[in-house]
Amino acid sequence: MILRSLAGNSQRLDGGALFGNCPRALWARWCAPDELNRVETTCRALLARDRGRTVLLETGIGAFFAPKERQRYGVHEEEHVLLASLAQSGLDVEDVDVIVLSHLHFDHAGGLLRAWRADEPPALAFPRAHYVVGREAWERACRPHPRDRASFIPGLTDLLRATGRLEIVDGPRSALLGDGFELAVSHGHTPGMLLTRVATPRGELTFAADLIPGLPWMRVPITMGYDRQPELVVDEKRALLERTCAEDGWLFFTHDPEVAAVRVERDAEGRFVARERLDALAWDA
Repeated sequence: MILRSLAGNSQRLDGGALFGNCPRALWARWCAPDELNRVETTCRALLARDRGRTVLLETGIGAFFAPKERQRYGVHEEEHVLLASLAQSGLDVEDVDVIVLSHLHFDHAGGLLRAWRADEPPALAFPRAHYVVGREAWERACRPHPRDRASFIPGLTDLLRATGRLEIVDGPRSALLGDGFELAVSHGHTPGMLLTRVATPRGELTFAADLIPGLPWMRVPITMGYDRQPELVVDEKRALLERTCAEDGWLFFTHDPEVAAVRVERDAEGRFVARERLDALAWDA
């Protein structure tokens, strides 16, 4: 299996929202805020080429926002950066066979759509792709709660359903993905979020999605203001870190602007820390 991290669009988000229960005096040491209290984030995808298939974990925020919304949400680029990253890897949108979505918040699923075009309706960017999403995450996107309704893209579930290439999964395996991928479900950030584990010769690699979106959130008590159940996030995070550490595995970060993946260990005080850090991932198995 060939694994590559792919850059997607980047944005600046409010630091208080990203570090909900943590005071600014502390989180500002980890992520320097700008004059509007915003912190730099990215939307990194994981590309897996396996048995003649091209699998994409996540698509990031993409460029579906109109200019006004793009400015409001702090998205830097007008172009769909993930598509340019695919092209740099020698791939076109038609080469993508399967896209795995941890959940359908716009900063993870917006990249499914073409870049915004004036006077044109939203359209999917990947004409041949099959889509994998967890049942509970799908149901939440179809019927959002008022608290998180703004996190979903109106009409996206209709576009995905209309393809006839949607797999809604209930257990740890996907018929589309096969045995090289294992799916676990996390509920603290949003109901039914999928964490995808990929088997590699270097150890298991877990796409941590928004359970651990970047290096600062490896601190177990730290949660985001966006999390639906912060205490559950803490419990799920601890369990994931303990398992990853015990297996000498890796975590893949989707939102950290500098670190793509880490190998996890405990320090002398028992805290989870990164033993190895990769600013980009490029593994050929």
